[in-house]
Amino acid sequence: MTSPIWHPFTQHGLGEPIPKVVRAQGAVLHLEDGRTLIDGISSWWVTTHGHCHPRIAAAIAAQAQALDQLIFAGYTHDPAEEVARSLVELAPRAEGRDALSRVFFSDSGSTAVEVALKMALGYWHNRALDGLSAPRHRILVLEHGYHGDTIGAMSIGERGVYNAAWAPLLFDVGTIPFPHPGREGETLAALEAACTAPEKPAALIVEPLVLGAGGMLIYAPAVLRDMAAICARHDVLFIADEVMTGWGRTGTLFACEQAGVVPDIMAVAKGITGGALPLAATLATSRIFDAHYSTDRARLFYHSSSYTANAIACAAAAANLAIWREEDVLGRIAALSQGMAQRLSALAGRPAFENPRQLGAIAAIDLVTADAGYLSDLAPRLRAFFLDRGILLRPLGNTIYLMPPYCLDSDQLDLIFAALAQAGDAFAIPA
Repeated sequence: MTSPIWHPFTQHGLGEPIPKVVRAQGAVLHLEDGRTLIDGISSWWVTTHGHCHPRIAAAIAAQAQALDQLIFAGYTHDPAEEVARSLVELAPRAEGRDALSRVFFSDSGSTAVEVALKMALGYWHNRALDGLSAPRHRILVLEHGYHGDTIGAMSIGERGVYNAAWAPLLFDVGTIPFPHPGREGETLAALEAACTAPEKPAALIVEPLVLGAGGMLIYAPAVLRDMAAICARHDVLFIADEVMTGWGRTGTLFACEQAGVVPDIMAVAKGITGGALPLAATLATSRIFDAHYSTDRARLFYHSSSYTANAIACAAAAANLAIWREEDVLGRIAALSQGMAQRLSALAGRPAFENPRQLGAIAAIDLVTADAGYLSDLAPRLRAFFLDRGILLRPLGNTIYLMPPYCLDSDQLDLIFAALAQAGDAFAIPA
């Protein structure tokens, strides 16, 4: 019987196999047919400490017996309170900058970004009502960015085939060029010009240090710091989308830490529960919260979802946060990063590859080929190639990237990089 499931980012007309996973442990997925896969991309960037982590699984089981779900409009519960306090404690801090002191829960990265946009626009709307500022509506974005697949998140992401069908629904934004090496000045000059334009922007949103779906593009912490400084100088809100870059992926808990940046608003998701359950949060400084604080109910922040701060998901997040506090997670990431760097360096010497890049536990390299576009048949052929070798990877066109769970061991790394070398031999077309 044909499955009724409509899978994401899947063209069912191509008839590609869809393996069934029956269980998982650590960095390994077990298939129904008895095969195993090494999860080289943390199951779409969410699994941090490994699948079915015992501390997180135990917290989920315990919470499910106490409180599963609660309306979060006007009510609260201990798991949410614990997670919110921990997020505030762990959020980036810097002298002279307002701390991220408020936490708004949601249930996905896209939603966390939508919340961030609504907070920013609501801030300027309410200031205008108070006569403190002219209204501001324009959002600035970084070229090649990706922030999710809901309408607002698509509007602030790179335009292309993946959102062309919904173009009439997307709002206009101002785009700042990506800071390619040697051209960082162009990015900063463009941001300066946009911040001083007659239509003053409300906010700039960026993926700090690494643009994920845009091709694992990496830029320097100094550029992030300079962009945040320009925004602060012109009173433009700075939004950090740490949905992918957070939870240690770049080598620090949050990427913003490497630049000493404290954003006005920060979106987190993916690894917040260690990858066990969906949960997201948008953190804001006190001035964002205070702009919505009033005795007038018309000025409250109008956003929610039925499962906001689900108690079981929050229990998973609380267990994940305890792991970060009590265990040397950054040490594990550093060791994994070193192992990835050594193997990536060896791979980079092959003529089949170019543009090796790495930040923390994220590594990427481009396969030399004429068939490099997003819609080329190279990516699905590479996926099948790696599947046959027991590895879950999902290349972006000709860009092969790794973002594994932090429990990945040396032998598993060897298997992944051996498969990458074989893929170069099989698919590359060197000049």
